[in-house]
Amino acid sequence: MRPADRLFRIIQLLRASGKAMTAREIAEKMEVAPRTIYRDMEHLMASGAPIDGERGVGYLLREAFDAPPLTFTFEQLEAIAFGARAVQMLGDRRLAQAAREAIEKIGHGLPPDHAKRLREAPLRAFRSAMQPDPPLLLGEIRQAVATRRKLHVTYESLAELTSERTIWPLGLSVFGHNWLLTGWCELRQDFRDFRVDRITSLTIEREQYEPTPERSFDAYLARI
Repeated sequence: MRPADRLFRIIQLLRASGKAMTAREIAEKMEVAPRTIYRDMEHLMASGAPIDGERGVGYLLREAFDAPPLTFTFEQLEAIAFGARAVQMLGDRRLAQAAREAIEKIGHGLPPDHAKRLREAPLRAFRSAMQPDPPLLLGEIRQAVATRRKLHVTYESLAELTSERTIWPLGLSVFGHNWLLTGWCELRQDFRDFRVDRITSLTIEREQYEPTPERSFDAYLARI
């Protein structure tokens, strides 16, 4: 990691922590030796960064400090580029377009060398010949998740049993080429996963739902 990137990450780490951190704690997060952090802190404080503290006590970032919003390490830029390319391969048409537009917007706000790294990141995502196109209903389901509107769906299980459900669409996940909709099923009064490609029809209802701590995507994830 370049020294400039490490200095930026230290600032971000102190900001996220919101409390004093020792050089050893910072070093463990940064995967460097504590003596490297001591040198970095001296450099930051000499450069005017609003950091209070000293060796053996800890370091605290004053709340007034605000780093430039579009400062990324090269590794972070590669992660953003790869993530956007994966979305273009796995998402529906509108989501893929949003990923392309996001990369363009980020690139316009970066220094030239960083924008070049974003464009030319040597990480690619490809769709295999065996991977089907994203489900046609994916865009509508994403809309329902975002607006918290109930869905009335007709669903065909793997055992070819058809049922109708009213669900609270909580989140989407992708496993290989399968998109799964996680929702709170009013019929079963429990969480259920539905393969999006097996939803044969859906209606986005006008009624909205309000997630509770027990009926939320986080609660579902805590179970698995």
